[in-house]
Parts: sequence; C-alpha cells; structure tokens
Amino acid sequence: MNSGAEIDEESDNRGSMWVLDQKLDQPMDEEAGRLRNMYREKKFSALLLLRLSFQSLGVVYGDLGTSPLYVFYNTFPQGVTDPEDVMGALSLIIYSLTLIPLLKYVFIVCRANDNGQGGTFALYSLLCRHAKIKTIPNQHRTDEELTTYSRSTFHEQSFAAKTRNWLERRPSRKNALLILVLVGTCMVIGDGILTPAISVLSAAGGIKVNHPDVSGKVVVVVAVVVLVGLFSMQHYGTDRVSWLFAPIVLLWFLLIGGIGIYNIWKYDTGVLRAFSPVYVYRYLKRGGKDSWTSLGGVMLCITGTEALFADLGHFPVLAVQIAFTVVVFPSLLLAYSGQAAYLMKNKDHVFDAFYRSIPDSIYWPVFIIATLAAIIASQATISATSSIIKQALALGCFPRVKVIHTSKNFLGQIYIPDINWILMILCIAVTAGFENQSQIGNAYGTAVVIVMLATTALMVLIMILVWHCHWLLVLLFTGLSLIVECTYFSAVLFKIDQGGWVPLVIAAAFLLIMYVWHYGTVKRYEFEMHSRVSMAWILGLGPSLGLVRVPGIGLVYTELASGVPRIFSHFITNLPAMHSVVVFVCVKYLPVYMVPEEERFLVKRIGPKNFHMFRCVARYGYKDLHKKDDDFERKLFDSIFLFVRLESMMEGCSDSDEYSIYGQQTEKSRDALLSKYAKTAISDVDLTISSMDSIVPGKSPSSRPNSLTMSSGQEGNRTETDELEFLNRCRDAGVVHILGNTVVRASRESRFYKKITVDYLYAFLRKICRENSAIFNVPHESLLNVGQIFYV
Repeated sequence: MNSGAEIDEESDNRGSMWVLDQKLDQPMDEEAGRLRNMYREKKFSALLLLRLSFQSLGVVYGDLGTSPLYVFYNTFPQGVTDPEDVMGALSLIIYSLTLIPLLKYVFIVCRANDNGQGGTFALYSLLCRHAKIKTIPNQHRTDEELTTYSRSTFHEQSFAAKTRNWLERRPSRKNALLILVLVGTCMVIGDGILTPAISVLSAAGGIKVNHPDVSGKVVVVVAVVVLVGLFSMQHYGTDRVSWLFAPIVLLWFLLIGGIGIYNIWKYDTGVLRAFSPVYVYRYLKRGGKDSWTSLGGVMLCITGTEALFADLGHFPVLAVQIAFTVVVFPSLLLAYSGQAAYLMKNKDHVFDAFYRSIPDSIYWPVFIIATLAAIIASQATISATSSIIKQALALGCFPRVKVIHTSKNFLGQIYIPDINWILMILCIAVTAGFENQSQIGNAYGTAVVIVMLATTALMVLIMILVWHCHWLLVLLFTGLSLIVECTYFSAVLFKIDQGGWVPLVIAAAFLLIMYVWHYGTVKRYEFEMHSRVSMAWILGLGPSLGLVRVPGIGLVYTELASGVPRIFSHFITNLPAMHSVVVFVCVKYLPVYMVPEEERFLVKRIGPKNFHMFRCVARYGYKDLHKKDDDFERKLFDSIFLFVRLESMMEGCSDSDEYSIYGQQTEKSRDALLSKYAKTAISDVDLTISSMDSIVPGKSPSSRPNSLTMSSGQEGNRTETDELEFLNRCRDAGVVHILGNTVVRASRESRFYKKITVDYLYAFLRKICRENSAIFNVPHESLLNVGQIFYV
C-alpha cells in the first residue's frame, strides 16, 4: 500500500495516525485563565491563596456550615432528660468533626483529587487510568499520551501490581467496583434532594420561635416557596451572584462562632470539658440503646463533608485546607459548644436550640443570614449534583440529558433542566410530606454515611494503586475510617422506618436507571465491536465502493474508535449511492477531567487516497462540555484539511513507512514549517504525526529522522492542492450526518429478568432520553438515521 493508505485494524500498527493540536480560545476571561494557569503550575502568592481561601467558603462549606441549625434537635428528638447527655453529645460532635472532615477529608481525601477535581467519579477515573477496570473498553494507547492523562507506574512484583491484577482478572470485580461508584453517586443525588429540604426548613423554623402562634404548616409553606424559587432560578446560573456567597457565609461563620462564645461565657464554661473523650464513653454507657441510636443525629454535624470533596475542582487543595482550619473548624466548635452551654441551663429548648440561644438584640439579622446561608448551602449541593450527573453521563452511566452551560467564564457551571425539576419535585415532596426535621434528618444521615463508606472503599484502592502506600498505612486509614463510619451506619439502621428509607428508595431508583443504561451501552458497544466490517471487504469494493459516489461529505457517527462500523455496510448494501467523501466520526469520553483543545482530535485515513475515507476521533473528559454550536463541525473539517496538507508534506521524507513530527517543537519551528510547506494562515497550530506506537509528544527513536527532507515536492504540492480542492467542493455540495439507530433486544432464550431489563427498562430510557442528533446539533434536513436491531 502507498504511504497514504492504512489497514484500519487494532492489530495492524503500520501506517500513521496523526494528532492535530489546535490552540483555540477558551471561553474564559483573562482573570479566570490566569488563576487556572497558576493552579496548574501550583504557584500561589500568599495574598492570592488567602483570596481563594475566602472564596472557597461560599462554594465548598455552605452545607457543612448550616449543620448547627438542626443537629441537637435530631440528636434528642424526645428531649433532654439529663444535662450530662448534652456533654456526651457535644464530645461526640467534637471528635466527629475532628476525625472525619478535618483529618480524613481535608488532609487525606482531598489529596486524592484528579488534577484538582473531586467527587466519586473523579476517584473512579483516577483508578481507571491505573488499572484496566473500565467496563467500556474504548480506550486506545494513544489516549495515554494526553497531557491530562497522568498516572504513576509501579513494579510488577509490588503489592499495587498484585492488587491491579486481582481487579482486572474478573469482570465481576470490575462490575462490583462500578456498582460501588454508582451507589455513592446515587447517594450524592439523594443529598441534592435532602440538603435543601432540611436546611431551608430549619432556617424557616426561626419564624415560629419568635412567633409561637405561627403553625408548623405555615413554616412548611414558607420553606416550599423558598425551594420553588431556588430551583426556578437555576437556569440563570450563579455567575452574577456568586460573588456574594463568600461574604455571606463568612459572616455566618463569624456570627455562629461569636454567639457560641457569648453563650459559653453567659451560661456554662464547663462545657469545654467535653473535649475529653471520657464523656463519650459515659454517654454511651449510661444511655444504652437510646444513646447509640442518637448517633444518627450526631452524625449530621458532618453532613456536607462529601460536598466539600465534590466541589473541590473550583479551588486548590491548600486554599480549602486553610479555610477549614482557620475559619470553619473553630467556628463550628464554638457554635456547638455555645448551644450545649445554653442547653445545660435550658434543656427544654432542645427542639429549637439554635434560635433560642441567639441574643434578642440580633435575632432577626441572624435569621436573615441563616436563611441566606441555607439557600447557599442548597445551591452548592444542587450544583454538585448536576456536576456528578454530567460526569456519569460522560462515562456512559446516565441517559442522555440536556446540559446547558450557564457561564461564559467558568466551564464548571452547568444546568440540567430535566434533573433540576425532578430534584425540585422530590425535594418539595420530602419537605411537605414529613413536615418535621427529625424524619428528614434521619433520611439525610443515611445518605451521608453510605457516601462516606463508598469513598473509604475507593480511597483504599487509591492509596494502593496511585499513592503506593505501605499496607500498614492503608490498614490504619481503613480501620479508623470504618470504626467511625460503621458505628454511625449501625445507628442509622435503627431509623430506617423513621425516614431513613427515603434516600434508599431514591438511590435504588437512580441506581436502577444508571445500571440499566450502562448495561445497554456496554452491550451495544460490544455488538459494534464484534460486528466491525473487515478492511479487506472495503478494499474489495474498489474506490467507488461498488456504488455511485455523489458529491458531498457523509459524516458517519459511530462509537468505534477503530474499524469500520456495521452501520456503514448496512447503509451501502441497501442504498445505491454514497458521498464522495466519507468521514467516520467518533466522539469518545476518556477517564480524565478534561482534554485540552489542542489535543482534541485524532485524524487518520482509511484505505488508499482515492477512497477518500477518513476517521476523526474527538476526545473529551468528564468535565468537558460538548457545546451545541457549529464549532465542532468547523474544527472537524479544519483537522481533516490540515491532515491532508501534512500527509502531502511527509510523503517521501524517509525510507520508512513510520515517520514523526513531534509536538515538542518551538513556536518558531512550527510556524516556519507551516509557512514553508502548508502555505496556510493557521499560525497557532501544533502538529503531531506519529506511528500507532508513539502518539503525541514523546521520545524519538534514534532510527527516526529529526527533520523533514522533502522529495518530489512539486508533485506532492499538486496532489495536496487537488485533494484540498476536491474536499472543498464536496463540502460546498453539502454535508449529510448519518447516525446509527441501534435497537437492543433480548434474545428468545434469555431469562425473564433480562427481557424486562432490555426490552422494557432500557427501551423506555432510550425512548425518553435525548436523541444523538440533538446532542451533536445535527440539522433535521441533513440527518439520515440508519436503523439496525441486534439481540443480546
């Protein structure tokens, strides 16, 4: 075959794949870009670090900061009988805050971020890069050369290697790990429902404290009105008002800390003795089962900790750590100690301890700030829920839904209409259905502790595979985490019938949806993979493909990053004509947080030049947004045109069929290269051409040439010009988007539960989710759907 042809099979490494690196403007203002670049370089001035720490208060700590509104009420729903119980509960709160948010999350878990991104799926993506545990096997070795595809290596005889091999050995272990991640994700979605409910209802409860004649239903109505307003405003985004979040939350922390100091001084300074763990032992021994079940209320003091990790991507870890240790942690300790001091003298006021302990002179200002803080906490949780669903969508674990980018400056701010309204309906149903904080608190506690257990399990693998920790350190971390979290989990089990069933039902529903969708996605991909058309069959058809080639470009969308999809053979078998140029387009999501624009596209030729067939693989990370505009199509054609120019430049440059132009070139050398040979106005393009074995910037084997030596230059330029003119004429003639509509059906011999899963549940999800044509912004007048059915 000539130098422009390639056998497009995974097993054949001859020919070339070309990576087109284009520097494109990011939708981000100069300030955000500067902060992002400084974050990547891990270089911060002291002043900038303090500024970022201040801003993190409004985004990261709103949920954790509003816990004092409802902790003591949920700990003692039947009232306080012995003041010593208050001391025991306070001691439990102090050590819970110290062990879980401070030591585990802020100083350990936050370090397990994926290039700054946090959350359950970020941990899973990090693991997928260190072990072959991804259930959709669509990765290629070229993906590992991405600048964001960072991973560590280890010796094959190490404990990490043995753990990796154990995970990779059986598909059941990969599925078990995926289910664990999905369970954690579903519980985070449950947090997105329960956090607004309990936070806003608790804040609105301040009306009843100052006006005892107001009924509880009025408080519920006020909370519902606030929630409807909150969810209705989501489509505007928070870009315009987010600058207010940090000052409000900082003021909130200063207020609760100051009120705590006032109450300790006024009522009982003896509560400071609760820093002794002896009071924990006395409390549990004295109360027996009642004290044990009250742990379900105590653990609400650490709610919001998982949201802390999920929202980590907005700020550097050091800024989050400074904000917690300097402001959040001491303020919370003072707030809980102050409430305990007040309850030591007023044990009958446990049901509304927070508002009762506020001095009368500042009651209404604190009430207003508390309501605003509750709204901010709810907003942070809703944003985290949308973000994690976007991640699940990118990794093939959630049905296709509409994702709207609400900010021109920050890519992380998104709005998902369908999910937003579902969350609102469920949140209102929980608020109006339970009416009291106790049952909502029980539900909230169940969701939080299960998420923490899932994070602990993932962290064990992170410590082994990524950090290569000694097994003693892994054992110590696992033991301490499980002792605390399993203790709380055993306590919430006693309250399953008192509201704790709510997050379980919500999580079960979302888990069913996510797993069924993922199962169908995997089966559909496996079918595409196993039914690929052989290259020999394509070559046997000849340049005309056995039919009439009409002017125009056909974009055939496929999930395959290699090989010719069956949809193509199905199409040309049933229709007598095909476009003059065929481009197989694969949009692929990788287990990385983002793919730089300059490394987005992989382009390669399929077959000889006179076939005019190309493949373009567009790679995205789970935080990337596939925007709905004409930009994608323009970039795709620019990549193909540039590929043709470079291919012509490379012909005859060496005796080998493998040649490289490496991306580690200076701007000057790249510009000179383009100016001399490409004669194009694209001056900000990075170019990488390499073999299948070494894609993107890498070390050059000594046998390969370091520079270009053109031979038959005039002939090559003429060939290049002819093909470019041909491509432009075909583009002007029209572009048709060909999408496969693969229908999955259960085979006749399948068991009944598989038939229900595939023929009803998955089919229903496919019917209600967005079409691929909407995802890719394909105009209806140029859309062609090709249907096919396969049985699993």
